[in-house]
Amino acid sequence: MKITVSSAPLTEQKKDAIIVFFQGLEALLPNGNTTLKKLADELVKNSGFKGQAGQVALFPTTGKIAARQLIVAGIGDSKNFHNGLLERASATAVRTGRAAGLKSFTLASKAKIGGVSEADYQLLAGRGACWGSYEFSVYKTEAKKKAAASLTFAGEIKNRAAIKTAEAQGAALLSTADVANLPGNAATPEAIAEWAKTMAAETGLSCQILGEKELAKKGCGGILAVGQGSARESKMIILKHAGTNKQAKPIVLVGKTVTFDSGGISLKPGKGMGWMRYDKCGGMAVLTAMQMIARMNADTPVIGILGAAENMPGSNAIRPGDIIKAYNGKTIEVLNTDAEGRLVLADAIGLGADMKPAAIIDVATLTGAVIMALGSAAAAVLGNDETLIKQLIQSGATAGERLWQLPLYKEYTDDLKSDFADISNITKSNGAGTATAAAFLQEFVPEGIPWAHIDIAGTAWNESSAPHQAPGATLFTARTLAQWVRLQEQDSFS
Repeated sequence: MKITVSSAPLTEQKKDAIIVFFQGLEALLPNGNTTLKKLADELVKNSGFKGQAGQVALFPTTGKIAARQLIVAGIGDSKNFHNGLLERASATAVRTGRAAGLKSFTLASKAKIGGVSEADYQLLAGRGACWGSYEFSVYKTEAKKKAAASLTFAGEIKNRAAIKTAEAQGAALLSTADVANLPGNAATPEAIAEWAKTMAAETGLSCQILGEKELAKKGCGGILAVGQGSARESKMIILKHAGTNKQAKPIVLVGKTVTFDSGGISLKPGKGMGWMRYDKCGGMAVLTAMQMIARMNADTPVIGILGAAENMPGSNAIRPGDIIKAYNGKTIEVLNTDAEGRLVLADAIGLGADMKPAAIIDVATLTGAVIMALGSAAAAVLGNDETLIKQLIQSGATAGERLWQLPLYKEYTDDLKSDFADISNITKSNGAGTATAAAFLQEFVPEGIPWAHIDIAGTAWNESSAPHQAPGATLFTARTLAQWVRLQEQDSFS
């Protein structure tokens, strides 16, 4: 989506639609928009629109202003507001307009929303509009390609940096969304590696692909074990953004990229297994974040590592009871082959640690337990560094993605003790699944490296249509990671 700016008033914008956000029944318009506010209030008054979060309505303007249509979108009441609701409202408005055949949209350059700065408003609203223009129709044989959508911020704008960032981040989201939504037969580890290589060349990232021969030489027994039951070759994809600060230590972002997770020999139930095409969403979030970082030309050097494998119950698949050796030399007793993501991440984290990073953050659809704990309202964050965790939670709040910290007690590590290896991949008690999974990963993080784990199993995809998006990948955490990287200083962890 092309995003532009215009100094002309909203009422003079000759676009298909004007978008006006409402907090309850209050139109969130800057001073000087009396005519538009009066029109919006009149149209809303006799409708069922109450400005609730996710609510949207489309009205013809009947020539009273230059735009043909008025779209009103609710962000809910101030008590329950969080930044994600603004981004979703913008996406909902554009998605509604696109469904009605509209292609050009305009909104105010600023809005009165408590706790939201002008720059954050522009980033959230602009990025949300981009996301609302997305439609996954790759396999719809009768789908007609829609004309590209555009968005204009109208009114006084002192600094366009946030709007440029919104366009860059929106482009990254749309670019990765099709890959994230591809089924397992199309989004194989090899295909994702090739896509990453092409994207890297287009955005100025460097890209290194490690195949199974290279992984075997390095001793990456975790990812190789997960992929050995599949006919598809596992890949470790390493993307690097050099950054402009040559003295800075890199940030390492690690994403679980299991392209399809059958559970292996510990086979998942058949009902709903088709959604396991989205077990790659941690990697898709990192892939998106790396694009955002490259497009923003961030000062900080950043390395993205995607461990891509397919978990299948083939004749060569790992078995419960097998013992494997990870990259860092630790042996792992595999008690359940459906706890495979942590095996992939163990190797990826180990490779990332070799790069002497300032911090490591891994993102994964790791446990069903996090859905039981938090549902789809937030992702869990755990780690070994409180400063890092607090920064991620705050960056997520600004970016519109909520994170909630869970504890990482020593008892969780103790519960992973194995009778036959250094560690087992699940506990014998089966309790605290999200925390014990993080405790497992912590065993592969060297002392002295700040590390955080984000479990996105409940937030990574939608199984049913929502006002702001169709079923499919949300690319959750990409926005948070980009926000966090933008705000980093090299001494953040000293």
